[in-house]
Amino acid sequence: MAKKEDATVEQKLRALYDLQLIDSRVDEIRNVRGELPLEVEDLEDEVLGLKTRIDKLKTDVETINFEIGAKKNLIEEAKALIKKYGEQQKNVRNSREFNSISKELEYQELEIQLAEKNIKEFKAQIEQKKEVISETKERLGERESHLKHKKGELDAILAETEKEEQALLEQSEKYQDEIEERLVKAYARIRNNVKNGLAVVPIERGASGGSFFTIPPQVQVEIASRKKIITDEHSGRILVDPVLAEEEQEKMQKFFQKL
Repeated sequence: MAKKEDATVEQKLRALYDLQLIDSRVDEIRNVRGELPLEVEDLEDEVLGLKTRIDKLKTDVETINFEIGAKKNLIEEAKALIKKYGEQQKNVRNSREFNSISKELEYQELEIQLAEKNIKEFKAQIEQKKEVISETKERLGERESHLKHKKGELDAILAETEKEEQALLEQSEKYQDEIEERLVKAYARIRNNVKNGLAVVPIERGASGGSFFTIPPQVQVEIASRKKIITDEHSGRILVDPVLAEEEQEKMQKFFQKL
């Protein structure tokens, strides 16, 4: 390829079309991967979320078991006090002392009942959380299996295409460095504005590639002369003649086959 400043219009058109063919090949490779990288990322996030949830539930169960232990200790303390007050009540000297101890006994009995109720509720909570843990573990197993499958798919595609994609990206950068900056910017702008990423297209059946708008014969002659860069007035795409396109396609196809 000639230097930027010395290149003829035809050389610029060929370089731009070659760049388009390279970038289109990269697009094809990425389309093959499709949504797989995002699917894998989403699955990894979901698996991490499920693991975090299981850890939290297990911590909750440990906390509740600690609370149950505390309530059991409270019951034992209350029973010890009941025994103590029971002995004291046998030796009371008047009804006031008897009533006072009776109230303490009643209070400790209520403490035991409340603690037992709490323990029952705590145990119910543990059962519920264990059930959720079991369900979450089952879900985690499914998601991990699905993730492994999707990762396998992605790794297989990457193994097939990663080397080629990297070589193409390097070649794309090389071409961009050798093309005038204003043309590279125009090319990038057009590529970003069209759905299929085609910024440079050949004339096909009297219309620009992928378009139904006919190009006037006089304009077609100008394009074929390769004396100036012409864009499609409808899509803004840079136009090249079919012969130039076919020649560059054959050249680049040989390059792609070597990758």
